[in-house]
Order: sequence, then structure tokens, then C-alpha cells
Amino acid sequence: MAEASVTVDQNLFTCPICLDLLKDPVATACGHSYCMSCIKSCWDQEDHARVYSCPQCRETFSLRPVLGRNTILAEVVEKLKKTGQQVTAADHYAGPGDVECDSCHGRKRKAAKSCLVCLTSYCETHLQPHYESPAFKKHKLTDATGLLQDKVCSQHDKPLEVYCRTDQQCICDLCTMYEHRGHDTVSAAVQWTEIQKKIGETQKEFQQRIQMSQKDLQVLREAVDSITRSAHSAVEDNEKIFNEMIRSIERRRSEVIQLIRDQEKAAVSLAEGDMKRLKQEIDKLKRRHSELEQLSDTKDHIHFLQSCQGLLVAPEAGFGPRISISPRCSFENVRKVVSELKDQLENVCKKKMAQLHHTDTKDTILPVLVPRTRAEFLQYSCRLTLDPNTANKHLHLSEGNRVVTWKREIQSYPDHRERFNWHDQVLCTEGLTGRFYWEVEWSGLVVAIAVTYKGISRKGEGDNSRLGYNDKSWCLSCSTSSYSFQHNKVETAVSAPPSPRIGVYLDHRAGTLSFYSVSDTVTLLHRVQTTFTEPLYPGFFLFDSTVKLC
Repeated sequence: MAEASVTVDQNLFTCPICLDLLKDPVATACGHSYCMSCIKSCWDQEDHARVYSCPQCRETFSLRPVLGRNTILAEVVEKLKKTGQQVTAADHYAGPGDVECDSCHGRKRKAAKSCLVCLTSYCETHLQPHYESPAFKKHKLTDATGLLQDKVCSQHDKPLEVYCRTDQQCICDLCTMYEHRGHDTVSAAVQWTEIQKKIGETQKEFQQRIQMSQKDLQVLREAVDSITRSAHSAVEDNEKIFNEMIRSIERRRSEVIQLIRDQEKAAVSLAEGDMKRLKQEIDKLKRRHSELEQLSDTKDHIHFLQSCQGLLVAPEAGFGPRISISPRCSFENVRKVVSELKDQLENVCKKKMAQLHHTDTKDTILPVLVPRTRAEFLQYSCRLTLDPNTANKHLHLSEGNRVVTWKREIQSYPDHRERFNWHDQVLCTEGLTGRFYWEVEWSGLVVAIAVTYKGISRKGEGDNSRLGYNDKSWCLSCSTSSYSFQHNKVETAVSAPPSPRIGVYLDHRAGTLSFYSVSDTVTLLHRVQTTFTEPLYPGFFLFDSTVKLC
């Protein structure tokens, strides 16, 4: 007859003390089983107290129990060994990072739960009394943790089961009666539920942010691919154009060389003709000279007189060939013309390269990503300081030139060519050309928050020196009831509730200037899209007001 297959729970045959398979198993009167040597060793340590207890359920015995070998359990363990179904508890031993059972002797097992009353962590075996004995009924179990003291009130040694919203900390029941009496308190479970809900909402926001950022990332990836393809195509096209230009210049070079060679050949041919005629004339003259010399030596008067008639004829007036080419003939003019051509070509190349460098491709190549949240804006935050040399004498600077206040009394500033002498305005010392974000807090009657080129006029009451009323400045005016935007004498109404904190975002290269109302979030008030050609200096106009750079 075939033996039945049995699924064995390893805990049934494991000694709770040595955590190994039972050896010489014995059972106590309360029904728990141990290795004979393990329980004897445990009780040997209790001999001095003359009180013996079960290591699992803590049941006590006034007399040391007499232990008998549990033969049936011993046979089952032996049979398991023989049939190969031996079960080890190795997987349940505590390893690095695990919470150890405080009740295990020798090698420690992993703790399954921690008791906030006992301040002890237990494995599954040593945890059984908390489930079975009524004495542990009121004990509070939690997931195993090695930081039990952090879950207990350091002042009252009671479990932290209450959350004080007033002080934002976990407390015990006694704390609500003394140190935190009258505070807004709830159970830790209620606060956990509320925070979990907030965490869920925050996670949704993070998920939305992740999705938006992923979309932005995809846009940038597509832009990079487009830039790469466009640049590759442009390189190939320019390579062809420059090769054609090089071939054209080489053709012109060959033409100029051929022209010089042709002119050289013609000039040499003329010179060689003249040289031939001169040689013939020289030979003829030499012969005449020789004949006259011979004739002068003869003593025959009759022969002399008869022969000299033809020889005494002098050369014709202007005798001798005219030279058809200048002895100083050169190709300097050709060199000069080619040199001028080179200079003109270099000038044209310089102008065209300058045009290439200043070509504005930002709108056609790379998309402009504007921050959406205050945290994103703060990545571009900059520290600004007010320039005392520009401050009108009705403006008082304080707190390290970070706060400006309008005063009716004239301030004792020295004269300076950069000081606004009419309008109650002041500029910052920093000129901005990249991406920057700054915030200002304002209070009072009227404030204007602006940016301007440094070349704005500083003198007189005209519009040339008034922020927002010329082509050099852009300005958001704020009052207790409304906003408006000004640039180059054009005013635009801005509809939004007043805010004591204004954020300004500048992307100089993209030509973007934005003004925001700032609280926990940022709300766009007005945005400008233009082209900035110079560094921009933040500036302010005040009347009966105060501005603080945040």
C-alpha cells in the first residue's frame, strides 16, 4: 500500500530555542516541544530563581518539570530525515538588514512583528504567545522594526498613537493630558489616512509633471533630430557650393595664367623680331666699316677714287630699327588687379560670415520651453542689488541695497551722471543676457516693475527717461486696484487681482519677458515677445511705496 504524501510545516518540527530540527524532542506540560538539551540548558539558568517557565508561553512551574522523551514526535522527525522531507529553518534566520528576534538564543531568526508594549521584536515562533495568551491581548503589534524606541514616547514610555497637528509630531495618550493639552490632536491612524490622501494627490501632480516633462523631452528630442538633419544637409549643401566656388576660382586662375602667358608670348615675339632686325643691321654696318677700312689702306689712287664713291654714302637720318616693346615691360597691373580681386572677395566673405553669425534661428530650430511651476522658475533665480548711483533722491535704499522706499524728504546722494534726477526710479547693478527669474514684494500706492537698456536717459522729465515710455524699456505698473503694461508709450490693460508679490522671468535669447502673480503657484499676468539687442537692467518706479527684492 502506497504511503500518503504529507505537506509538512517546518515550524512543527523546529526547536524554538536553537531553531533547528528537533533532537530528542520533549514536551512541557503546556504542550510546547523543545530539544532535550535546549530546554535543560534554559532551565539550568533559572535554577537560582527556583522558578521555571516555558520560553514560548511563559507559563511558570514551581518545581522543575521532569522531562520525558516524546517518542512519537521523535519517530516522525526520524522518518522525515529518512524520506528526504527534512525541513530547515535557514531561510528564516536573520541576515544583513533584517530585524532579529530578541527572544531567540544563539542564531537569531527574522522578526515577524514588534510589540510596542514589550518593546521587543519576535519571530513567528516566539510571537505565538501574543496570539494565544490572554495576558498579551492588549499589547500592540506592529511590523518588525529595529527602531522601537522611535515608536514610544520618550517621556512617558507609552506607544505613540496620537498625532498633534499643532506641533506636528506624534505623541502618546498621556501627552494629550499634559504637554499637548488643548492642542489639535487626532489618532495616528486618522492623520495617516489624511496624509495618505495628500500623498495620493501629490503623486497625481508628480505624474502630471512627469507627463509634461516627458512631452517637453520628446519635443527637445525631435528638435535635436531636426537640428542634426538640418545641419547635416546644410553641411552637404555648403560643401557643394564651396567646391563650386573653388572650381570657379581655379578656372579664373587658369584664365589669368593663360592671359599672362599669351601676353608674354606676344611680347617675346615682338622683341625677337626687333632683335633679328638689329642683328641684320649690325652685320651690314660691320661689313661697310670693314670695306672702308680696307679702302683706306690702298695706295692705288685710281682704285681708291673709283671705289669710295659708293662707300662714302652715310647712313640715312634716323637709321636703326625702332624697339616695339618697353625694356621695363612687366605684369604689375595684372598682379594689382588680382590682388584687388582677392581683397574684394575677402571683404565679401567677411560680410556674409557676419550675416551668418547674426542670423536669428531660434524660432526655426529650437522650441522655447517656458517654466510652468514656481519650482521650475526658481532654477533660474538670480540675486539682484539696487544701484545707489541711479536712485532718485526721493528713494531710500536699505538692507544692503535690497529694499527701496519712497520718501518725501530728499536723500543726501551725491550728484552722479547715472542718477535719475526727475522720475522716482532706480535700476539694479546687474545687466542680464541669459535666462533669469526674480521676485519682488511691494506695498504702498503705486509701483512699476521694469527692465531697460542701460542707455535710457537719466535726466529731465521727458518720456526718454521714464520707464515704459520709450523703446528702451518694458514696464508693469501695479496699484492697489489694477495692473497695466507699458512699452514705447503704448499702454496695455492687464486684468488680474492685485498681488503683493510679482515674479519676472526673462529669456533674453528667446526674446521673452513675462510677469507673474506669485503665491503658492504662479499666474501669468503679461508676456512680451520681442528681440532684445542689449543687456537688460531690472528697474523700479515708486510713489509712496516700498519694494523688496526677494
